[in-house]
Amino acid sequence: MLEVRGLSTAYGNIKALKGIDLEVAEGAIACILGANGAGKTTLMKTVSGLLKPAGGRIAFRGEDITGLSPDKIVRKGIVLVPEGRAILSRMTVLENLEMGAYHRKDGGIRKDLGAVMERFPVLGARKDQRGGSLSGGEQQMLAIARALLSRPRLLLMDEPSLGLAPLIVADIFRIVREINAEGTTVLLVEQNAKQALKVSHRAYVLETGKIVHAGPAAELRDDPKITESYLGGRR
Repeated sequence: MLEVRGLSTAYGNIKALKGIDLEVAEGAIACILGANGAGKTTLMKTVSGLLKPAGGRIAFRGEDITGLSPDKIVRKGIVLVPEGRAILSRMTVLENLEMGAYHRKDGGIRKDLGAVMERFPVLGARKDQRGGSLSGGEQQMLAIARALLSRPRLLLMDEPSLGLAPLIVADIFRIVREINAEGTTVLLVEQNAKQALKVSHRAYVLETGKIVHAGPAAELRDDPKITESYLGGRR
């Protein structure tokens, strides 16, 4: 579904991505692991059009989308759940959700609103509250639900478990599995390597802007080097 070849992105003279190659198969969950500063968020922002690549190619479902604007990429079916959630704090929960469907012209928005509120009952109960009044976990659920209102074919998720309590983290990864089982392809950036490798089909390890390991998630989970570096020496 997604094919990235030789992708480079720079901040001025500093190269954050240095010739990235990766693929995400349709219907799969792929994860990207790496330490802070490895380039994970830069990669997600480049794929979603928020950053312009300095070189390389991004193809989605066989179509070259390199350098397209974010709104055009959303319309193609790639939607980002950003790091930090980016909730519109002064708008209500319902208004945040409606923003996810801003580009849609079909008649299914009301039905989809009902579906996400059924999946996330707390959002239905608090639909008239301001987004900024929700807890961290509730805001993450709102960010995911807002993305689902865009009807993504490929859902990009940047650190969805960051800063959340363990029980909420378990909920988030359960939701990732459910979304994927319902037919949405997922590309996941996570520092929680253990959980990410459990839910993913394929995994990539990013270090200082380069892919240094790639393969089936189960293989990386059993690789002693990966275990030592990213799982704290435990499986």
